[in-house]
Amino acid sequence: MTHYKTVNPATGQTLREFPTLDEQGVEEALSRAERGFHAWRATPPAERAVVLGKVAQAYDERAEELAAQITLEMGKPVRQAVGEVRLSSMIYAYYAEHGPALLEDQPLDVPGADESVVRKLPIGPLLGVMPWNFPYYQVARFAAPNLMLGNSVLLKHAPSCPQSALLMEEVFVSAGLPADAYVNIFATNDQIADIIADARVQGVSLTGSERAGAAVAEVAGRNLKKVVLELGGSDAFIVLDSDDMDATVKSATRGRMSNTGQACNAAKRFIVVEPYYDQFVTKLTASFEAMKPGDPSDPRTAIGPLSSQSAADTLTEQVETAVSEGATLLTGGHKIDGPGAYVEPTLLADVKPHMRAFAEELFGPVGVVYKVSSAEEAVQLANESSFGLSGSVWSSDVEAAREVADQLEVGMAFVNEHGTTLPGLPFGGVKRSGFGRELGPWGMDEFVNKKLVRVSKA
Repeated sequence: MTHYKTVNPATGQTLREFPTLDEQGVEEALSRAERGFHAWRATPPAERAVVLGKVAQAYDERAEELAAQITLEMGKPVRQAVGEVRLSSMIYAYYAEHGPALLEDQPLDVPGADESVVRKLPIGPLLGVMPWNFPYYQVARFAAPNLMLGNSVLLKHAPSCPQSALLMEEVFVSAGLPADAYVNIFATNDQIADIIADARVQGVSLTGSERAGAAVAEVAGRNLKKVVLELGGSDAFIVLDSDDMDATVKSATRGRMSNTGQACNAAKRFIVVEPYYDQFVTKLTASFEAMKPGDPSDPRTAIGPLSSQSAADTLTEQVETAVSEGATLLTGGHKIDGPGAYVEPTLLADVKPHMRAFAEELFGPVGVVYKVSSAEEAVQLANESSFGLSGSVWSSDVEAAREVADQLEVGMAFVNEHGTTLPGLPFGGVKRSGFGRELGPWGMDEFVNKKLVRVSKA
């Protein structure tokens, strides 16, 4: 059965197709991951770090090749695709540099024994279920810390990114990772449920939609498996004031339109205090209108197609529903004629709590603006969302902005920047945006056996 295929979203052309695993293929993948775990966990941490360092080097050396593949498969503008490859390299390099120290035994100053230490040990094969919007970066966030720990990885990528998935597997093996320590699988959703339930698999990490997260968490819970979920977001971009509105709008545009708006931590709701609202909206509307979607393989292109025609259809239907319910369309709102999955940069106003667009994530180049009378009202509106991934506050008064940021019900809060991602910063959310953390030391604290060893003289 064919399920995985490369469809160029810029043209709609199907380029390659790949069959999913049969029952025997699933069993072979599970057996490989179990064998790979026993061999990889016995590899000293310093040697694991060397392999991750070589992976980082390969990403840098093959940046253009890797970038071109995701531009082809999911439509990321090629300059942004190169940036994703470079960021992924940084993540592997971070764990190569810091991983051995993060695995050192932690002595405890507790009386009654000669020695008490906590050791950080791997727990076994893990399943990663990854999305299409950042094909390399999302995998790096999951795979790098867990391979450093000594766990093995079964990686189920999005069906629209099969060639990117195979390319990553090839990079790992060429860097010296044992072939069974990282196993790419083209599996169906039903097979994924069976894999989670399998006794050999010790945990699962998913980045994706609420629906997918709930399904995976349900199966994992029934089988007492640890799970990390990074789900959707509806991040607030709160403008308290601005000494340079052009710069603020430039940041807002970048925060919304990067990756054609297809990021869970993109700035999606622009909440502006009343004295600055009209100026902000006028300039943001003009900024959106100046962005012209184009060929993602052209280095001059800043905004490309959505990942698929179905994604474009869903997004425009959400916008049309919002307008029919009373929202104001300030600009955009339509698909662009032609074979690709292109949608106009879109800005909505007058979105009310009873509307779908208020509650749902708008995954694409669509922003929503809100006028508020005070910082207190901005916080209330920001926290009214069921999502809690991240949010940002913009002001020339840093302390006032920090006070507002502290009140946001999110996993990541920023002042005068939005969505910053670096290897040493924790990534994750609260509420319906999921739970668990990736990156930094926190990324090595999820799928780990923190084993107490206490020694007393006989």
